[in-house]
Amino acid sequence: NWSRDKQSALQSVKDYRPQTDGQLLRILLHGPVGAGKSSFINSVQSILHGRMYAHALVDNTSHDCFTKRYTTYKIRKGRADTFYPFVFNDIMGLDPIKGVPVNDVKLALMGHVKEDYRFNPDSTLSDDDQFYNEQPTNNDKVHVLVCVIDANTVPQMSEKTVEKIRDIRIEARKLRIPQVAILTKIDEVCPEIKEDLQNVYKMKYVKEKFSAKVGIPMNCIFPVKNYDEEIDLNSDVDSLILSSMNHIINFGDDCINFNKDQSEG
Repeated sequence: NWSRDKQSALQSVKDYRPQTDGQLLRILLHGPVGAGKSSFINSVQSILHGRMYAHALVDNTSHDCFTKRYTTYKIRKGRADTFYPFVFNDIMGLDPIKGVPVNDVKLALMGHVKEDYRFNPDSTLSDDDQFYNEQPTNNDKVHVLVCVIDANTVPQMSEKTVEKIRDIRIEARKLRIPQVAILTKIDEVCPEIKEDLQNVYKMKYVKEKFSAKVGIPMNCIFPVKNYDEEIDLNSDVDSLILSSMNHIINFGDDCINFNKDQSEG
């Protein structure tokens, strides 16, 4: 029952509260250029606001990465001075040759990258830079890592890109940060899904192929369609995005609680 499940998922996202007051759940998005990281952030905000939203800037005309800086996106909740207790971080896209340095992603995972740091494909953030956060708090650290991939590109992913994703995954695993993947643009993969998003189960073969390439388990890979050309919200689009967000929040909350238990122990 997509309608019922959507309402349940929406309520769960809206009701989420970390156990510790003032704690933020930080979600870091990474992936190849043009995969839809910024569009996913906008889609989540659109659903929670009940209208189309374009906070994270997106560019459909360039093959270069549009996101250049380390940017945190908060989502307003009701009154102007209240926000949801989870935030997204968007970074420069991965690229086989250029793109965000893998070491910068690793530093971001540990909370060492300050807001508005401008990524440089040719160099990594150094510990003497003004944008290096020497003493990150629990709120600065990442609690769930999300790899965003254009589903259409999975079969042709370069080995260099796969290596970068695996390298980042290894670092996240060392830090005990849970990892999921978002497969975007699923409506472009096959006509049946374009006709009806509820045919999403036909994405299984793409999920299997991506899982085999990078090692992310099948039950941590979520197919979605971001809002891009629509001017009104769509219930089926909402359902897939909210389902993925529920899992992301649950995994991130487990990470927060584990870290809390470790520090108290």
